[in-house]
Amino acid sequence: MAQITFDSVSKTYEGGYAAVRDLDLDIKDGEFMVLVGPSGCGKSTALRMIAGLEEITGGELRINGRIANGLAPRDRDIAMVFQSYALYPHLTVAQNIGFGLRTRQVDRATIDRKVRETAELLELTEYLGRKPAKLSGGQRQRVAMGRALVRSPNAFLMDEPLSNLDARLRGQMRSEIAKLQRMTAVTTIYVTHDQVEAMTMGDRVAVMNRGTIQQLDTPRALYDRPKNLFVASFIGSPPMNFLRGTVEAAEGPAVRLGDTLLRLDPRHAGLGQGRPVILGIRPEAMRVGGDSGGLSATAAFVEDLGATLLLHLENAELDIVPPNVAEDDVDLNVVRPRLRAVTEGTARIARDEVVRLAVAPEAIHVFDPASGEAL
Repeated sequence: MAQITFDSVSKTYEGGYAAVRDLDLDIKDGEFMVLVGPSGCGKSTALRMIAGLEEITGGELRINGRIANGLAPRDRDIAMVFQSYALYPHLTVAQNIGFGLRTRQVDRATIDRKVRETAELLELTEYLGRKPAKLSGGQRQRVAMGRALVRSPNAFLMDEPLSNLDARLRGQMRSEIAKLQRMTAVTTIYVTHDQVEAMTMGDRVAVMNRGTIQQLDTPRALYDRPKNLFVASFIGSPPMNFLRGTVEAAEGPAVRLGDTLLRLDPRHAGLGQGRPVILGIRPEAMRVGGDSGGLSATAAFVEDLGATLLLHLENAELDIVPPNVAEDDVDLNVVRPRLRAVTEGTARIARDEVVRLAVAPEAIHVFDPASGEAL
């Protein structure tokens, strides 16, 4: 097993582009660590530096306490699972799984035993004689994992391994990978831009943007206590609502949003009168059918998701800030910002209906507009 440490690690390419900036990260032995963020945030570069596929231009990378900056990839005892599976089409499943052992000149009996054990663990025994073209996407992904697992490496590196699968298979494979990691207790670093994968799989999650870690914490802590606007907007689906307002502290902490006054939790009692702030409210924290003390908005569009309704709401008096989401989130609210609220699927809400929304004070996040940091 492996403990992997980034100590002020940087990667700067020719021309001065800094893909990773002074990265400090301590990955514990046996931990499932997820690196998540939008494209270009540096997460895959960090993973490739662990594997030895990218040269480190600053700082130290240590594997089990040993400086690994200059180690060749084959000397790191680390297995990588790629997005493309990278299976040999002319080899059978058994031959693909055992390929790495054969290149290391392991004896035939040991290879056969380890391949059988790995295939049983991954439920691939009946497919050992097949070639990749005869397998489904999920089966190919398990073969790619088996090829890494059979080596009993110090660590697994997974670079967006599920992005080529459909939504149903992604959900299934998420649980399979998490279960496999718990069974083997192998240190695993998993890269994804999908925050759902990050939240459901990782022991801890590092949210990255522009080459730096914005916040490192457990999935629940990232959801409940985001440190800044970027993390708040990236973690959670649908993304958090953001509204500009002004603090009014005459009768306890509150924020003025147009004609609406929203009460804040007592933990925000220290905010000064008249201070501009950005409020963050998750769609699922908005209770539809609230009293006169909440927000009101008009339903511009209603998405019926079965168990829930996702409401897209408009209110011209509210200064709504579009969420700073990943570049692949198609969001028409960039043109016309809207509130989002989630309610029960049994509710009957029509387009253009005025909806009242109640928000519990403890569910409201407050951010500084200038720094973006949580207050």
